[in-house]
Amino acid sequence: MGSDERTNAGGDTGDTGTELSCRELVELVTAYREGALAPKERALFEAHMASCPPCVHYVEQLDLTVRALGGVNAQIERESFTQELLKLFRAWKAETGRPASN
Repeated sequence: MGSDERTNAGGDTGDTGTELSCRELVELVTAYREGALAPKERALFEAHMASCPPCVHYVEQLDLTVRALGGVNAQIERESFTQELLKLFRAWKAETGRPASN
């Protein structure tokens, strides 16, 4: 394999300008999910996903994890104890001159 070739999970190689490796896909997942990829990168990402079951599985697992953590986060934020801690933390930040945040 030459220095400008990549291997996907299926063992195929190709020029990095025409297909993504699994590693490159993993690096682009967040940008893809946020809709921040350029049209060419998005097309390469989707083409790789269409032919690489391990990457499809990886992205599905990532989506499940994000959804699960999002639900936990929303529940935690509603807890009165959490709200009290946030109130105390904001008061401490104000007293120490640190910038306030949400």
